[in-house]
Amino acid sequence: MPDIVFLVLRRLRRPLLVLISAYAISTLGFTLIPGVDDQGRPWRMDFFHAFYFVSFMGSTIGFGELPYTFTDAQRFWTLFSIYLTVISWLYAIGAIITIIQDQRLRRVIAMSGFARTTRNLREPFHIVCGYGDTGQLIVSELAEHGSRCTVIDIDEDRIHRLAIEDFPVHAPGLHADAQDTESLLAAGLRHPYCRGVIAVTNSDAANLKIAITAKLLRPSLKVYCRSERRETAANMASFGTDSITNAYETFAERFSLLFHSPSMFLVHEWITSPHNEPLSEFITPPKGKWVICGYGRFGRALHARLEALGLPVQVIERNPEATGAPPGTVKGTGTEAATLLEADIHHAVGIVAGTDDDANNLSILMTARDLRHDLFTVARQNETRNTALFRAARIDRVMQPSRILAENILAEILIPLLGEFLQLASRRDEVWANLLVSRVSGVVEDRAHDTWVLRLDEQQAPAVIDQMKEGCEIRLAHLLTDPHDPARRLRCVPLLLHRDGVGRLLPEDDTRLMRNDQLLFCGLPEAEDDMRLLVANYNMLNYIVTGEDRPAGYIWQWLSRRRARAGSAAG
Repeated sequence: MPDIVFLVLRRLRRPLLVLISAYAISTLGFTLIPGVDDQGRPWRMDFFHAFYFVSFMGSTIGFGELPYTFTDAQRFWTLFSIYLTVISWLYAIGAIITIIQDQRLRRVIAMSGFARTTRNLREPFHIVCGYGDTGQLIVSELAEHGSRCTVIDIDEDRIHRLAIEDFPVHAPGLHADAQDTESLLAAGLRHPYCRGVIAVTNSDAANLKIAITAKLLRPSLKVYCRSERRETAANMASFGTDSITNAYETFAERFSLLFHSPSMFLVHEWITSPHNEPLSEFITPPKGKWVICGYGRFGRALHARLEALGLPVQVIERNPEATGAPPGTVKGTGTEAATLLEADIHHAVGIVAGTDDDANNLSILMTARDLRHDLFTVARQNETRNTALFRAARIDRVMQPSRILAENILAEILIPLLGEFLQLASRRDEVWANLLVSRVSGVVEDRAHDTWVLRLDEQQAPAVIDQMKEGCEIRLAHLLTDPHDPARRLRCVPLLLHRDGVGRLLPEDDTRLMRNDQLLFCGLPEAEDDMRLLVANYNMLNYIVTGEDRPAGYIWQWLSRRRARAGSAAG
């Protein structure tokens, strides 16, 4: 507010001086020019009457002469004052309109309102820097889980788009540079309810600056960053950034799993997929020669992984010298049949369209299929708005950087045990992965699934804690029971039991649970709802654990005790 007042007063300084001077001169003139009263006696206006007359005359002109009929001298001064004050007002109004259109003032007002909204937040939230494809996915998914966000983006159109989104919870946005410390502070960097900063702008330098600022001002705050270059990622890590995701390296690592552990690939895809996403299909790429079109960050990452698997790779690159493409690279884009033939496409088993242009990537695949129809196709999709085109092209694997980034960051925020689960699962063999895939697919089939964490404490599972206090043994099978039909099992799979800092994969149903245990589940959304109802309802859980149907409420408990006493007396 001080900035707004200062800017307005500075811009209105001259118009205000002109307006004040006009009123002062007009008022002084009416006090000096003599008039006559209704008795014909000399009379002069005092300053109050003069200022009153000039005030309504300057804005309305039409209340008449007061308190007595004016003399010719007074009427002449009235004419002069009318033009003087009206012109002054027109000048002042023009200056006000100019100020309203001033972009700097509008930014200050927007930041002030944004900061005020952020200060009034009374629930946990995250700061999202960058509202591109990745930022939109993150904000949307967090909103679906009831988690708030404040958003900063340098593109004003994106902030306007955010303002009209129909999210379950409001996400205030600010058009500003997220690298600016003042913008981050306005977004709630030092707010006690701020839980983390998510830097997903399209600039590594900007993300690095955001990470440094956040860690210096709030060292304990979680910071999640996007990085496309290894040197930037290393710099971020040196400042203690909690999560750094390189979409190209992540996809290349997962894609290599398809060759030696396709079931483990499915585990990664299913567990980390966003809310309401369909399950990925089981598909294994062929082993043989691969053609990679584009040797940028994506092509370079895939080239390294395929060569590590011992597969022959042919690169096509438009500018091999600038990108450092390997020897033997074919110069071109891959959209021309001649370039693909030079790369020996007829003897290839798969092709990767990895340029930074979606139209070129689709053209590469269509041209390649005309030359060899049975190719395994992989494409890089740069913009989310082209999803319909890539689906229509029937591509075997589509790499969306925005989706990969959003999946990784959301998994760490919403499912804190997921990273531990994936790390432990990666050490298991293909047989174990097949077992897990069969369990998950048997439960969810082809329906959208959820992944959730349940902590056995007073906040999330009060009924479980009450049962434990009474000396009851709570086993995992109890939590997997449908509270509405105890003969049925909830459609979910326990993935991980975390206890005392140690994780245990796929715990058995007879596992005895303890206070503060954390459990990771995967299953249908209704299974999560029923499980959370069960662990919060003492009577439901007690019936499942002990088989006793205890009456609920004071009246029913009183009637039950009366019935029990009557029965014992009769006995």
